[in-house]
Amino acid sequence: MIPAPFDYVRPTTVDEALAAVAAGGEDVKIMAGGQSLIPVMRLRLAAPETVVDLGGIAELKGVREEGDHLVIGAMTTHAEVIADPLIAQYARLLAEATETVADRQTRRRGTFGGALAHADPAGDLAAVALALDAEMVVAGPSGRRTVPASEFFVDYLTTSLDEGEILVEIRVPKLAGDWGVRYEKFNRVAQAWSIVAIAAAVRREDGHIAEARIGLTNMGPTPLRASATEAALAGAPATADAIAAAARSAAEGTSPSSDLNAQADYREHLAQVLTRRAVSAAAGL
Repeated sequence: MIPAPFDYVRPTTVDEALAAVAAGGEDVKIMAGGQSLIPVMRLRLAAPETVVDLGGIAELKGVREEGDHLVIGAMTTHAEVIADPLIAQYARLLAEATETVADRQTRRRGTFGGALAHADPAGDLAAVALALDAEMVVAGPSGRRTVPASEFFVDYLTTSLDEGEILVEIRVPKLAGDWGVRYEKFNRVAQAWSIVAIAAAVRREDGHIAEARIGLTNMGPTPLRASATEAALAGAPATADAIAAAARSAAEGTSPSSDLNAQADYREHLAQVLTRRAVSAAAGL
């Protein structure tokens, strides 16, 4: 189908984008890569008065170092994230998860910030941002503010972005030291959304797991941390038995949905199995 008529604005600075959003009428949509927005517009499930395309804003693209953090522009494409040497060095879990996103064509157009702002619980990158303790930098009419990933995702397809605000960059703490990472994803067919996926980062020390960070994809209306498993792994020996025991609590505190792809109890089972696999791989077993 063809989208309903709309006004199109392509600003070249963040200030121009904020002004365009403010002037765009009652129903304004912000477009990053357009991989989620354009299909729903074609089906007329969304019919915005104005579309503000962020693709012309150079300052929202690229990766840079800033002290102990990597700063990733919201309009950095998935393909650029995968290829970036700084991400390969300090945030390899992000690159590993991004490689599983959709197909090559989508990764060339889709953006890191767009995926996070869309906040689909089956998307692969929100759980990674949560596991890595990322921070979202948001620009709005009142200036800029920083929101931890743990507060950014508030409900299904809903973030803490206020009216008139734009996600401009993501700050990711560098993983320095003996960290191993793994993203385990279970889906029915290639290029499909995750039925369940696990983002794991593990720091080993003297044969033990000093710290584990585990993000859960599609185990509730928002991405979640497997807090019980993280606590059980802290200080545990880096052995298959200890990891398997800790992984049994991976689904605690979750609320997975039941749908045509999987029932809730099956998702809980997958969370345990995939957590064991992801943590084992990250721990080098």
